Order: sequence, then structure tokens, then C-alpha cells
Amino acid sequence: MIGLNLIYAVAGAMFAIFAALGIAERRWANGAFHALIAVSFLLGDRIGDIGNGCLVLALVAIAASGRMRRRAAAPAPVERSGWSVFVPALVIPATALLGTLVFKQVPALVDPKQATLVALTCGVLIALVLCYVLYRPTPAAPLIAGRGLMDDIGWVAVLPQMLASLGAVFALAGVGDVVGGLVGQAIPGGSVFGAVLAYALGMALFTMVMGNAFAAFPVMAAAVGIPLLVHHYGANPAPVAAIGMLAGFCGTLMTPMAANFNLMPAALLELKDRNGVIRAQVPTALPLLAFNILLLWWVVR
Repeated sequence: MIGLNLIYAVAGAMFAIFAALGIAERRWANGAFHALIAVSFLLGDRIGDIGNGCLVLALVAIAASGRMRRRAAAPAPVERSGWSVFVPALVIPATALLGTLVFKQVPALVDPKQATLVALTCGVLIALVLCYVLYRPTPAAPLIAGRGLMDDIGWVAVLPQMLASLGAVFALAGVGDVVGGLVGQAIPGGSVFGAVLAYALGMALFTMVMGNAFAAFPVMAAAVGIPLLVHHYGANPAPVAAIGMLAGFCGTLMTPMAANFNLMPAALLELKDRNGVIRAQVPTALPLLAFNILLLWWVVR
């Protein structure tokens, strides 16, 4: 059955190539960092928890060393015009959508739980083939460009995965139960809006602290979302989870902890104001958070 095995194999192969390119250019820190990510994708289920823990510590050590370098200034890309420039970019979401609908109808072939990710991976591969057909680059050109982009992003590329893992650790440690007890004491008895407000604001605030909504979700779902909104008030768990994540994303727009979203673009664009991206996003984030609170209240009640 096709599932995460395909996704991990493609991602692992990509990072292995990035590592080889970095080492060939004597960018030792970049090459080692990408090689460790490749190992995590290709062999993560074989090296065990201790092995993966050591791997993460090695990634942190390389990132903290400050020896990872951005790519040298790249030559100006060849300008292209016409509709063909949009084809590869549009193929990816189209394949993800259609593939999700089709793959869920053939559970013997594709794991239904991973249908969207499998379809997205297929879309990326199809778009890559189309780029070769339409633009006829050298075989290594897409890989070199991808490696350059990863060099620009640096260690921030793995921040979402690490923060999501941190959220799972917090949930297993019982942080959600502690937060739930505190919230339960603060919410007036029988107040649906109070529970909704605590859940949505908690998602936004925890996201701002932890830097990623995926890290905040296990905590707030265990604290408020599941016990109060779903079990006590009988809300549908699907919209509770989806709108909760959207509330968390509002927090993402307003925090420097989400370095991959807010600080890295400022660095790449060479903005004078390090927090310029955040300042520009706050006027959008706050009304959007208020809308999500009202939408969730309407869904729950």
C-alpha cells in the first residue's frame, strides 16, 4: 500500500542529493545538515527513538554552530513569457485535489489517511517532469536551484516538524490536562462562548509562544477542544479542529517564534525592520481571529 513510504522516500532522496551537492562544493555544514535530514526520512523508522533523538541533537548543533552558509548570488533567471510558466505551479494543487478524491476510492492501493500527501507528492513529481519537457533545463538544474533555496532557508526549514513534535511531547506530558483545569475554573459554568473564546484565543496565544499551530493544537485540543466543545457541548470535531487551526494560524502571523514564516522572509528581502513582516500582518491577523471565534461559536451552538 502506498502511503508515507513514498513521501519519505522522495523527500529523503531529495535531501540526499542536496547533501551531495553541498559536500561537492565543500559546504560541509550545509551538506551534513541535509544528510541528517535525508537519514531521518529514509531510515528514521529503523534507527529507533534514541537514534532519532541523537539525530535531532546533531541538527541543532549544526544549526547553532553558525557555519551554514547561504548560496552565492545566483545569475539572473532567464525570463519566460506565456501561459506555460503557470502550468507546473498549477499542476501541483490540481493533482493534490484530484488525487485525494481518486485515491480515497482505491484504499487497497493508497492509504486513505495519507491520500492527500501522496497526491501532493505525485503532483510535485509531475510538475518536475513538465518543467523538463517545457523548458529543457540541464538534468541537474532543478536540483541545484532547490538546494540553493534550502541553503537560503537554512535550519528554519525543519522548524515546523520540530515544533509539532514538541506539541506532541507537551500533550503526552499532560500539559493539556493542566491547561484544561485552569480554563475550566475561569470559564463561567455553561458558557458556550466562554469555551469557544478560551479555545480560539488559547490556540492563537500558544501558537505565538511555540511558533507553530501544529505544536499548539495537541495542547489546546486536549485542554478545551475535545473535553468541552466536542464531548460536553456535542460539537462536530471536524470544524472544531479546522477552525481551531485557523485561529492558531492567526497567531503565526504575529510572532517572531514562527521564524520560517516571519523572520526568514525579512532576511531574504533584506528588510531594515526585522519584524516588518509581522507588523504588516497584524492588521489582518486580528480581524481574522475575531471572525474565526464568531464562526466557531456559530458552529458549536
